[in-house]
Amino acid sequence: MSTQTAAPAAASVARRPRRSNLEKIGWLFMRGSGVILIVLIFGHLYINLMDGEGIHAIDFAFVAGKYATPFWQWWDVAMLWLALIHGANGMRTIVNDYVTHAGARKALVWALGLAAALLIILGTLVVFTFDPCNGVLENGAMWETCQALGK
Repeated sequence: MSTQTAAPAAASVARRPRRSNLEKIGWLFMRGSGVILIVLIFGHLYINLMDGEGIHAIDFAFVAGKYATPFWQWWDVAMLWLALIHGANGMRTIVNDYVTHAGARKALVWALGLAAALLIILGTLVVFTFDPCNGVLENGAMWETCQALGK
């Protein structure tokens, strides 16, 4: 009678190579971006609504003054990018949870990605190419300011 020794169960299981887990990355991104967005949004609200004259100071000149400094440009672009990616990722999760047809799910996820990408590109272009003197007429309120800037 021969005895066969069985290999330990752990050794007989083939290990799969580790791959990146996109759902885990998405989950981690949602937590990290949520924390960063809280800081960005409340900073944005404080500066725009409570600092200085508050809401009464918000006009075209206020926005032009903010976008004249790279700090506020990058602040708003970071807020834009994080909010759009955070929102699109949340919508993607909802689509994956509730849409049962594979083709419809794929189409909706692609549409979400395209919409988010388009809005990110357009929003970034607006922030970084904003020119308060573009299209100012001689009888406009900004004419003297733009003349002083040499535009």
